Amino acid sequence: MDAAAPYNPRTVEEVFRDFKGRRAALIKALTSDVEEFYQQCDPEKENLCLYGFPNELWEVNLPAEEVPPELPEPALGINFARDGMQEKDWLSLVAVHSDAWLLAVAFYFGARFGFDKADRKRLFNMINDLPTIFEVVTGMAKKQGKEKSSVSNHSSNKSKSNSKRSSESKYSKAMQSKDEDDEGVGLGLGLEEEDEEEHGETLCGACGESYAADEFWICCDICEKWFHGKCVKITPARAEHIKQYKCPTCSNKRARP
Repeated sequence: MDAAAPYNPRTVEEVFRDFKGRRAALIKALTSDVEEFYQQCDPEKENLCLYGFPNELWEVNLPAEEVPPELPEPALGINFARDGMQEKDWLSLVAVHSDAWLLAVAFYFGARFGFDKADRKRLFNMINDLPTIFEVVTGMAKKQGKEKSSVSNHSSNKSKSNSKRSSESKYSKAMQSKDEDDEGVGLGLGLEEEDEEEHGETLCGACGESYAADEFWICCDICEKWFHGKCVKITPARAEHIKQYKCPTCSNKRARP
């Protein structure tokens, strides 16, 4: 396929240009071309991946056959979850995985061509100036300006009136999302003192690090282990749409008979 022709950027600027092209392609697939993308992700087919290319073209295809592949591979089997969740939630999930893949590809090039600490920092800063695909797909990017202006005061205005309701949803940290501001409904346990007493000795099931009051945590409804949101790639905005959360280990156990 022409779109996947080998391309090896060697400078920070070239890697960033590669990143922007792939990012534009993935955003196109998940927004303006979403109907076509949805149709191509047939759950009856084999494991499919969403690829974005530097020329701003996207493609749904099987993963590369060679091991290891020339570049990091996108999330495998995105088509299997298509009919099992609401469309907007599925698109948001694909967007999160696409963001992770873009960073993997960019820093693969950085490692391959010997970027030093300063180059890596410069590349990340350039990337970080752009909204993530997840932010674009969910509409969060449009509200970045408003959210930034309220971030400094947000932590001191956490809702403490919904602790009983929010404890049922098993989230250990009040969500710092637009919905909390708009509706006044937080999904956290409320009092930080109680959080620290209850979870002070809790270790993340993924990285093994302990609980911290300023971090978002989520509990698996199957094995009941707690995880940092960042370790399992679950954001507060994503978590509010999950009725029953399964950690990666439990999901893999049930994915294959």
